[in-house]
Amino acid sequence: VNTHCHADHVTGSGALRGALGCRSAISRASGARADLLLGEGDELRFGAFALRARASPGHTPGCLTLVLDDASVAFTGDALLIRGCGRTDFQQGRRGAGPGWGRGCPRTLYRSVHEKIFTLPDSCLVYPAHDYNGQTVSTVGEERRLNPRLTLGPDDFVRLMEGLNLPRPRLMG
Repeated sequence: VNTHCHADHVTGSGALRGALGCRSAISRASGARADLLLGEGDELRFGAFALRARASPGHTPGCLTLVLDDASVAFTGDALLIRGCGRTDFQQGRRGAGPGWGRGCPRTLYRSVHEKIFTLPDSCLVYPAHDYNGQTVSTVGEERRLNPRLTLGPDDFVRLMEGLNLPRPRLMG
């Protein structure tokens, strides 16, 4: 299951599918190909459990957060990182993208996190796609209180994200 895709990602879905015969899944809004295309509210069932898809665009238009059916665990991709969030300045990013939910932009990311992730219980474990400091898990409550980007108001968050001036990702050529 892919939480999102963008031009500098190298996915292992095809190799896993070939080796194990599993099916791949990604957001319908991503524009990527997969065996299962997911949208808001769709479920992936496994054993006695299910993951529910919550559309959480902003880093990219097709970002998904996958929430365990009892809301105890959320896989947030790059929408919410531990004490951070995904960048919003490339891949259908802010310039000319417009205000809609379907485009990647700082304001959309802010809304996604606050409306789709921060509404989960404080105790919900958050597993981001990656972390640059070796951390692997946080909680919704910790991020709601301590995330230096997402504790800002929406206008300050947009200004911060638009002023990051990050280098272009290495694999985007």
